[in-house]
This record gives sequence, C-alpha cells and structure tokens, in this order.
Amino acid sequence: MEVSNNYITMKGHIDGKPKEDDFGIKASQLSLSVEPGSNHIIVKNLYVSIDPFQINRMKSFSSLQESAKFAPDLTPDKVIDAYGVGKVVASGNTDFEKDDLVVGLLIWGEYSVLKGEYWLSKLDPMGFPLSYHVGILGMSGLTAYSGFFEVCKPKKGEKVFVSAASGSVGNLVGQYAKLFGCHVVGCAGSKEKVAFLKEKLGFDDAFNYKEVTDLKATLKRYIF
Repeated sequence: MEVSNNYITMKGHIDGKPKEDDFGIKASQLSLSVEPGSNHIIVKNLYVSIDPFQINRMKSFSSLQESAKFAPDLTPDKVIDAYGVGKVVASGNTDFEKDDLVVGLLIWGEYSVLKGEYWLSKLDPMGFPLSYHVGILGMSGLTAYSGFFEVCKPKKGEKVFVSAASGSVGNLVGQYAKLFGCHVVGCAGSKEKVAFLKEKLGFDDAFNYKEVTDLKATLKRYIF
C-alpha cells in the first residue's frame, strides 16, 4: 500500500522571528512496507513537540548547533525532526511490532521512516493521554522534574528563582516548586508572560528581565 506522506520543511534559514510563510508542505509517495530483515521502521506520527530550541536549529548559525549534539542545524527543504509519539505501521526491527506505540525522534510530517541508527522506544501510556508524553511526561517535563527534585533537592519553604520561567521547562519547574511548598519568583521577557506566570501559574512574583538594568539588585529585592 502506498500513501502520500505530507511533511513540513523550511524554505530557507530563519534568522528572525518565524512566520508561517517561512515553511512549506511537501509530499512524497511512501510504501507502507519495509524490506524483510532490515531494521527499518515506519511510524504514523500522532503528536510531535514543537520545542523552543528548534528556532536555533533553523538559523543560518547558532552556537547551539555546535555545542549540543542533539540540536544540529536544519537544512532548508529537508525534513524537520522532533520528539514525538507515534504508532508503528511496519517494522523490520524485531524489537518493534505493528501497532506498537512508540516515542522518540520523529519528523514534522504524517509518517516517519526510520533507518540505520534511530532514537525510539516503546511507550506505555500509563493511562494518560498520548499528548502528555510530549509535554509534562516528555523531555520538558522530565528535565524540569529531575533538575528540580534530583539536582536542586529543595526543601519546603525555600525560595526558588526560575529563569526563562514561561518556557517549556521553566514553567513546570515553577509549578513543581509551588506544589512542593516553595516561594517562587520567575523572570520572563514580556509583561504578558509576567502576568501569565503570576495570574495563571501561581508564581508568587515575577519580573520582566528586559526592563532590569541590575539583575543582582533585582534578585535581592524579589527573593532575599
């Protein structure tokens, strides 16, 4: 069986704020079968995480492209990879069977064709919606949880400052800290984000770092 696999690409490198017309949709014919004995897997994508760090991969140059192995630069007109959840359609890898739910590195498209070395594992939804596994139970959520509880090892009543607090990791760190019983202050880059932190996420206080000239004095005023 063949299908038309629609996927999203960049038209060119993006050095400013991304716009809808920076991207395009391409299509290719895809056979939903794999060669026997190969390790190839075809996955029907269900959810992908559009993470903020991707913008640095889209630029013509970013230091992240050199410093982080998981974030190489993206090539215009080629597929864009992303962390996601999907269902196996066909597999030559004996570790995966048709209809297995999986999580790993997929693409911005309807189907992902995985060959050679790939990052993929079976997924047990544990009764949660699949979308949770690219959010609070995905990379952002687990990074926030392990960073806060395993590295910081907080104590109830302590004061916690969260930088980039409206981001995918920061907003969760702040919520974990509040639920744990800490006093939480965050910073973000706009008045709308500051309001979001205080009014929606329950931060005790927050400020716009773009309006601060002396960060040390500001932190002292908000935290100490």
